[in-house]
Amino acid sequence: MLRHGLMARLKAQSSQVAETEHFLKTAVPQVQAEPDTSAWFSLRFGRGEYGIFDAFATEEARSAHLEGEVATTLLERAPLLLDKSPEIERVDILASKMPPEPPAVPITCGLLLTFRARKGSEGKVEQYLRDAQPIVQDEAGTIAWFALRWPEGRYGIFDVFPDHGARFAHITGHVPRELARHALTLLGGMPAMDMLDVLAAHVAKRPTQVGLGVD
Repeated sequence: MLRHGLMARLKAQSSQVAETEHFLKTAVPQVQAEPDTSAWFSLRFGRGEYGIFDAFATEEARSAHLEGEVATTLLERAPLLLDKSPEIERVDILASKMPPEPPAVPITCGLLLTFRARKGSEGKVEQYLRDAQPIVQDEAGTIAWFALRWPEGRYGIFDVFPDHGARFAHITGHVPRELARHALTLLGGMPAMDMLDVLAAHVAKRPTQVGLGVD
């Protein structure tokens, strides 16, 4: 059962874009050595703009990752690679989809939707996100999907796909369409959308339990 996540945003120095991408693309073996890191994705938001999302079952696993080789190396190299220190945010995972086995196909692209709930509608937004899990479970092209809550009241959906066709099928599918339909009644505005490239990924075998907040 995945309950805890991290979302990091990185801005590379203009002269260090290639080196930053190399670091993000080659960190998978170190992440795979962390038995309690269930999912890890390095992301490209745009030219020189990068990110990392990872998911964990326990707070102890999240803390262990932050003290692990990838995170500590990134912080050590940040003055050389990045314009500023990484922005690392802790998020709650309200619901998720994970494949039963590590995917056989490459994961090449992702999607991040972020939004705020209208004041007083937080509970309804969270229930909507939890109710979306069975729908996304039936989307063959959506490899992994995470409904997120930030401590300051933001919400989001992060998901990954094997190709642009699968991502387009998801964007035009039920969950994003319904989210946009409810934007005026449940949300503080239209969701912000980031179309992401996935530079590297680690997806562990899915836990066998099924339920709220479960893969």
